[in-house]
Amino acid sequence: MLQQTQVPRVLDYYPRFLRRYPSVEALAAASPARVREAWDGLGYYARARNLHAAARAVVRERRGRFPRTREEAEGLPGVGR
Repeated sequence: MLQQTQVPRVLDYYPRFLRRYPSVEALAAASPARVREAWDGLGYYARARNLHAAARAVVRERRGRFPRTREEAEGLPGVGR
């Protein structure tokens, strides 16, 4: 959320986002439209799409396990250079 968005704005959104999606499983199970709705007002909506896609990859392809190495993390949507 902090990429290209000022901290005061994120401070308003972050707690609400975590209440709505308290786990990677909850985020992965949500529809893209619901994730976009929760992100609405932060801008740079590709970040929301990538976060959602990464959550789905962690749940579906990695059985809920987060990457342990940089190389593994860079395999997730939206992560990397």
